[in-house]
Amino acid sequence: MPLSMYQASIPVFVKALTNLKAVLEKGAAYAQAKKIDESVLLEARLYPDMLTLTEQVQIAADMARGGAIRLTGGEPESWPDNEKTFAELYARIDRTIAYLKEFSAERFDGSETRQVTRKLRGELRTFTGANYLQQFVVPNLYFHSTVAYAILRHNGVDVGKLDFLGRLDFS
Repeated sequence: MPLSMYQASIPVFVKALTNLKAVLEKGAAYAQAKKIDESVLLEARLYPDMLTLTEQVQIAADMARGGAIRLTGGEPESWPDNEKTFAELYARIDRTIAYLKEFSAERFDGSETRQVTRKLRGELRTFTGANYLQQFVVPNLYFHSTVAYAILRHNGVDVGKLDFLGRLDFS
């Protein structure tokens, strides 16, 4: 049986966000152990023109949430970007995962050919659902998760590749 759009999206999104939360938890523990105000890490960037750790997490969560609803023919509601603590970022991730788990596999039927139109850098772009998932949502989810990981690693948090990948399931 071929991989369905549901299988290629929801479980992937949930795993990436679960792993991101675990990496953030290590960041919070590091800040507490080193007596560093958590805002130092949350506002950290890899380079001055890049987004902060907090913004990377917000976008990663939004990519998953927005990707799921657009693939199933809807538009995401706006969530405020007002998180100021690790606990608030965990809550955003938890809320996103709960939202994703509400999607049934049947909602994705036909989504591989559904047109998804997004404004990118000021221009409207139309994808097929498959291309939207493979060329936009998944790469963006992993990009922003990776940058969040890299910000914490750059600031001394003891995280490694297995933290990013999470538990591997070989079944």
